[in-house]
Parts: sequence; structure tokens; C-alpha cells
Amino acid sequence: MTLRVALAEDSFIVREGIAQVLADAHDDVAVVARCEDMDSLLLAVEEERPDVVVTDIRMPPTNTDEGIRLAARLRDTHPAIGVVVLSNYADPAYALALLESGSEGRSYLLKERVHDRSQLVSAIHTVAVGGSVMDPKIVEPLMRSRGRAERSPLAELTSRELEVLALIAQGMSNAAIADTLVLTKRAVEKHINSIFLKLNLSGAEDVSKRVKATLMFLAQTDQPSVPFGSMV
Repeated sequence: MTLRVALAEDSFIVREGIAQVLADAHDDVAVVARCEDMDSLLLAVEEERPDVVVTDIRMPPTNTDEGIRLAARLRDTHPAIGVVVLSNYADPAYALALLESGSEGRSYLLKERVHDRSQLVSAIHTVAVGGSVMDPKIVEPLMRSRGRAERSPLAELTSRELEVLALIAQGMSNAAIADTLVLTKRAVEKHINSIFLKLNLSGAEDVSKRVKATLMFLAQTDQPSVPFGSMV
């Protein structure tokens, strides 16, 4: 099956470069639209019905957070379309904003990853089936900020809670965690609630809690990019 991709990037050179990377990468990815702003991308989505949108985080008309807003809009209007946001900014706030309405079918990659076509193509395939990929570099600011603290909140977690959190970081659902650790689903839910309480995340939205807990875990461990999975 060939995945149909709509590409949005306001720089002509960058846009054509990414299109060429995808053209050279695999026969199962086809760029069906090349757009320079949010309005033309929205039109392409309606006309071409792509499987995945690969978009710059900042585009006309405002050059602020069009990629993030587009992803949120497509969540409501075209929930089956995956979105890969390309950004120059290794800022967790942008990534959390992208995932605020759910992590399914969403990816946040730094533009430097485009040079490694396998990572970009892998992200496209992942979001096309509802998965999620987070660039590992966005956790670096968290590592710096938490390094200033006397001790990490993770130190408050029990060994079982750390096991549960590690599986959350792999994108596992509560049911999958229960099967893996041979626990009841109720026991897993109790562990997760305790984790959120100890990490001061109990007041956040459910998806945001899981994402933030994962980022905190990754900030203290040497892990690769994050496949957030379904986060439910």
C-alpha cells in the first residue's frame, strides 16, 4: 500500500528537498501535494485526502504555530490522517501542545532528522497507523531543568511504579501493562494514579499526564525516541 503524503513547508528549497528525500526513500510513500502555507494545505487535504500530512511547525499566514493548530484541527475534521510536525525547536512545550488533543497519529521531529530519510519515513508509517513518535532531543531541556533540582520526583516512585512508568513510556495501554506485569487492570490503575500523584501531575488532563510522565522518565534515563502509542 502506498501512503499518500501532503507536504507543507513555506521555504521552496526545504519543501522540494523533503519531497526529494521521500521520493528517493521508498516506493510506498508518494507526495501528492506540496503546499507553502496553511490555507493551501487545508485545501489539499480536502482535495487529495492524504494518509499523512508532513508540515512545518511555522508557516504563513502568522508564522507562529500553524503546524500545531493544523494537527488539532485535523483531529476533529479528519481523525484518520496522521500528522508529522517538523520543527527547528527542541522545546517540550511545542511537543506537549501537539499532543494535547491526543497522541494517536502524531509525531514531532526536529528538521535535522530529515537528513536521515529512514527516520522521517518511519515516522510517516508510524502515524499512518495511529502511532506516535517523539524526537528524543525535546527531553534535553527537561534534563537540564531537573538537574537543578535537589532530587528527581522519580526517586519517590517504588520499583513497581517505575516498571509501570517504563511501560507507559513504551506507549502501552493499561491492559497491555497488566498483561506484561501479570497484574490486574485495577492494580495497574492504582499504580498509575500513585505515579501521577507523586509526579505532581494529578491535576492535568489524562493524555497530558501520560505524556508528561513519559517525558520526565526519559529525562532521567537514556532512552531512544518515544513511541507513545495509544496512551490509553
